[in-house]
Amino acid sequence: MHILVIEDEAQLYSSIAEGLRLDGYEVDTCMDGNEGLDLCLTEPFDLILLDLNLPGMDGLSILQQLRAENSSTPVIILSARTQIQDKVEGLDLGANDYLTKPFHFEELEARIRSLTRRKFIQENICLTCGRISFDTKTRLAQIDHMPLSLTRKESSLLEYFLLHPDRVISPEELIEHIWDGSVNSFSNSIRVHISSLRKKLRAALGYDPIQNKIGEGYLLNADCCND
Repeated sequence: MHILVIEDEAQLYSSIAEGLRLDGYEVDTCMDGNEGLDLCLTEPFDLILLDLNLPGMDGLSILQQLRAENSSTPVIILSARTQIQDKVEGLDLGANDYLTKPFHFEELEARIRSLTRRKFIQENICLTCGRISFDTKTRLAQIDHMPLSLTRKESSLLEYFLLHPDRVISPEELIEHIWDGSVNSFSNSIRVHISSLRKKLRAALGYDPIQNKIGEGYLLNADCCND
């Protein structure tokens, strides 16, 4: 999952970004409203965390312009403004949630999980495909209820495949949603991590449920998962 944090308090955005990366998310950050709007309109983020008091352009203006172009990307406003009219205005302009500063990081994590589950129409925090399961809260992968040791990047890849079974996913899409802005489409990183994930799944399952569609991308075969 690829998250954008638009926040001008350096200590706060650094701690948010660090915590989310430890949770397995890919995070991009910016501290300027104009740059934040450009990123919102040009990059396919899975979720945006948006401060209201920003240099260059305020958060509500960003939200209004974003919603004119993009009605689906979840947005959580993070703001020190506590007045009910501020919350109402933010929600009316299209924010999905409003979190007042200061807040506990655990609450932010829970709200992110709630929104991302809602986006992918998930009724449970545990994603499954046959013998494979992945708990999106604990980040624990299992095969036949036995833990499968994965790196943070391998966990993110498995989660994305489980969210989109039986659909060919291009390397570009994986980079957009699982890597941050420092990785480009020519990087060998994606092949290395997918290869490692497939080896671990093959060793645990006895077969490889991820197929390589040459020239197209990768597919998690749900029928194979149920074998």
